[in-house]
Amino acid sequence: MTLLFSFAHPDDESFSGAGTAMKYAAAGARIVLVTATLGEKGKCGDPPVCAPEEIAATREGELREAARIIGFDALYLLGYQDQALGAAAPEEIRARLVRIIRQERPDVVFSFDPNGFNAHPDHVAISRFTADAAAAAADPRWYRQAGEPHTVTRVLWTPPMPPWEGAKLPRLEDAPGADFLFDVSRWKDRRIAALRAHRTQHLSIDRYFFTQPDLDRILATEIWRSGSGPMLRDRPAADLHV
Repeated sequence: MTLLFSFAHPDDESFSGAGTAMKYAAAGARIVLVTATLGEKGKCGDPPVCAPEEIAATREGELREAARIIGFDALYLLGYQDQALGAAAPEEIRARLVRIIRQERPDVVFSFDPNGFNAHPDHVAISRFTADAAAAAADPRWYRQAGEPHTVTRVLWTPPMPPWEGAKLPRLEDAPGADFLFDVSRWKDRRIAALRAHRTQHLSIDRYFFTQPDLDRILATEIWRSGSGPMLRDRPAADLHV
């Protein structure tokens, strides 16, 4: 099995997906990460971890360290402009993503939901571009030079509720959009290490994770919404092999 995670910024993979990636890597899956920007418009931390002109290089280093901790087998950096990903030329980014999908041949692709999880324009854009590329990768008429067509079995989205809110629900399994619930508690310490690798972004990471009273519960489960793929017999599913 190969899993491909397609996100907009460094730290997206640690907010959403690190536990799932580690769970399936431990079971023998190949895990691949696509990051569309280097987050160069983001904050430098307080106190600053780097100078503003160093933010792109610093965040790339943070991303590479988080990817190492999580254990990604491949990391693709697309290099688009932070906070302007929606302005990327559709033909260009489609072709690049199709080539990656056909090369890696993932069974499941993970990305943001169509609302971008929190309506961030870059999140919305990478969701749209990823869905577009997954469809095009299966069609031999698109980009014949980009490799043999490949059909992704499932596309999974981030859920309507963030993990720090989902952890407060008495019965998360009853929440609409919680289509897959994965027990990732075994990888809590590595999830924490991956989050802490993004030192420039500690303000938001601390706010949503490390200052929460129920951190262990937040980190115990990852939630995914079914975007496309075979109909689920039961919701939520506890495994991808359904």
